[in-house]
Amino acid sequence: MRGFDRINAVLPDELILEIFRHVESKPSRDACSLVCKRWLSLERLSRDTIRIGASASPGNLVKLLSSRFPNIRYVFIDERLSISLPVQCRKRRRISRGSTSSGRFCHGSEQSVFGDDGMGTGCLSDSGLATVGDSFVKLEKLSLIWCSSITDVGLRSLAEKCKSLRSLDLQGCYIGDKGLAAVGECCNFLEKLNLRFCEGLTDTGLVKLAIGCGGTLKLLGVAACAKITDISFEAVGSHCRSLESLSLDSETIHNKGLLAMAKGCSALKVLKLQCLNITDDALQAVGIFCLSLESLALYSFQKFTDRSMFAIGKGCKKLRNLTLSDCYFLSNKGLDSVAVGCSELMHIEVNGCHNIGTDGLKSIGKYCPRLSELALLYCQRIESDGLSEIGKGCKFLQALHLVDCSAIGDDSICSIARGCKNLRKLHIRRCYEVGNKGIIAIGQNCKFLTDLSLRFCDRIGDEALISIGQGCSLHHLNVSGCHQIGDAGIIAIARGCPQLSYLDVSVLQNLGDGALMELGEGCPLLKDVVISHCRQITDIGLNHLVRKCTVMESCHMVYCPGITEAGVATMVTTCTRIKKILVEKWKVSARTKRRAGSIINYLCVDL
Repeated sequence: MRGFDRINAVLPDELILEIFRHVESKPSRDACSLVCKRWLSLERLSRDTIRIGASASPGNLVKLLSSRFPNIRYVFIDERLSISLPVQCRKRRRISRGSTSSGRFCHGSEQSVFGDDGMGTGCLSDSGLATVGDSFVKLEKLSLIWCSSITDVGLRSLAEKCKSLRSLDLQGCYIGDKGLAAVGECCNFLEKLNLRFCEGLTDTGLVKLAIGCGGTLKLLGVAACAKITDISFEAVGSHCRSLESLSLDSETIHNKGLLAMAKGCSALKVLKLQCLNITDDALQAVGIFCLSLESLALYSFQKFTDRSMFAIGKGCKKLRNLTLSDCYFLSNKGLDSVAVGCSELMHIEVNGCHNIGTDGLKSIGKYCPRLSELALLYCQRIESDGLSEIGKGCKFLQALHLVDCSAIGDDSICSIARGCKNLRKLHIRRCYEVGNKGIIAIGQNCKFLTDLSLRFCDRIGDEALISIGQGCSLHHLNVSGCHQIGDAGIIAIARGCPQLSYLDVSVLQNLGDGALMELGEGCPLLKDVVISHCRQITDIGLNHLVRKCTVMESCHMVYCPGITEAGVATMVTTCTRIKKILVEKWKVSARTKRRAGSIINYLCVDL
């Protein structure tokens, strides 16, 4: 019945609040708040997270937001964020008719606000940080990303007021030892701490933090802190017995620090290291003492060998995720020992480890039956049949990434297709021995495949995509640089993959308007399209595509000589949800620029 309220008269506040807490999408929450004043008030009460930019006066914005959202527990402040969607944030002045003046606006939970003088300082100051502590009394998580004006004074003030703080991210903040020591002294419930690029810190501050928060600290990240040495990690090993995750990128840490940490932090589950001066002696200690380790990532290690991997394989039986990047002295024997000892492995990435070849990969296939994701990047020693054992033994494989593996060919892909029928994601880039045969096998066997990327694989043509279109229902497809693919292959995808939402066909010289017309008819859910460097596509095909694909959000179309000013204008007027268009500047008319200047970009990237 018109005019009758079927919701507000029945639902209590508590139930509406609970519903709002389960709405994760911010646009959806914003829409709910516009229903009525009651919903606006309740939605504000339900919010526990705000994101603030620092491109104007974030201190003023903190005061405003604290009055509107009293139950905030997580504050994210990032000086890299800019102003975008407008919502009025201060009293509007009355403007006479004909006046050209306009008020200043901000986005209430995403961005920043101008100061009273309309100029703004451009960064969060110590006083602004003190306001955070005063305003958000329930604060548990705080992220200060690249807030370069924060000093020890502001951090101490915050620490004294927010004693229930559990997570603190200081990435890129030039704070010193006194501020960090204050956090250790006051925030005795701190569990997570990120100190990446905090260049002003020394051992003094981190040692005091470890002493103060050692009983609760579970996650620690340190990178590019040149003044932090082994002394700090000896303190971490002595006091942080509950540490579960450590991310360390340092040229000043040696074996002594990592040995102390490994011996003291036996509960460690996640370890990510990029330390040029660490050798086998320290990494062996990880295998001996960190028996609960589940995820291990080693980057750019030049002083450790298979001896470390023997210890990891022998001791870390719970290991599930393994990343080895640019570990030049690691060979098949080391990978074999991990595969034999760590049968729970589910995710493996091998990147630029030039001594690992086919034999190491075969060990993974034989001894790691639960493997669900495998990434092989720049592995030149893996032969054409290198994935044969993976196909035989890893029946649960769902994602495979191959980049610049020059010897891997159709035999390997056929093995995966026959054995890994649960495959959902296949990404291949610059593997020039992979051709139609392997991809046809994927289409015939891997019926659950939804994400396919075949970038710059110049032996793959229309036959492969026809098989994929007939056998799979793709959501994402990238065939950029596969110059043998033309209209026939893309038409097969259009007719067989109605759920397609992302398509990159850039640098396909044989692709024409016919394919775009078929895509418009068969793939109405397309949101993101890349057609750059397609010289045969014209306004005709583009117009048909955009009129059918009404939910399109982005389109890259640089270096397409057949697309003109008229085509760009049609896209702007037809696609009501478009958020980004990448095109040459001279193809944008003055009228189009006035209408959609904020979403048009002129820089060609990622091709």
